[in-house]
Amino acid sequence: MNHPVADALFDFSSRFLQAWCDAGQGFPRSEDLVGLVSPCVEQDSGYEVTWKPVKRDPQGDLAAVERGIELRLHEDIKVFYGAQFSGDMAASFRGLEFDLLQVFSEADEKRLQENILGHLVMQRRLKQKPTVFIGVLDDEDKVIAICNLTGQVILETLGKDSREVLTADVETFLQELQPVVRGC
Repeated sequence: MNHPVADALFDFSSRFLQAWCDAGQGFPRSEDLVGLVSPCVEQDSGYEVTWKPVKRDPQGDLAAVERGIELRLHEDIKVFYGAQFSGDMAASFRGLEFDLLQVFSEADEKRLQENILGHLVMQRRLKQKPTVFIGVLDDEDKVIAICNLTGQVILETLGKDSREVLTADVETFLQELQPVVRGC
């Protein structure tokens, strides 16, 4: 797939894997993914899963979300969630630490689509501009999101019309991300 967002995501994923390797940890691992089937699973010990991002071919899509809310999603959102299967990746952006959300498997993609749809329906009810979340912070009221109208990456306070622009586009945002290595 030749798209600047996909290329920037693949680059960040490579840097994320390298950070785990440089920290002497091998592949990223998670206790939360035990027992889940995914093409990115390297090993499932029954206690933790080691995984690595893998490119999707063909690319995943969010057509069900678009049909469900009758809204065309920004191309960068579709590429971001359709480019690869991966576990969520811990990251830092200008000192702001969060988990970059990813699609782990086809089953996970269905769950993600339901969550995105619910988020968009809530925003429609509140008469807010539509966004799609791509990152979660420890502060559960805040998310990193892509503005569906502009493609800007924003820090959004859920349920409020509080939005801070972080970057003008998703490609720039992914290029500036720094990987964070967290143990299980």
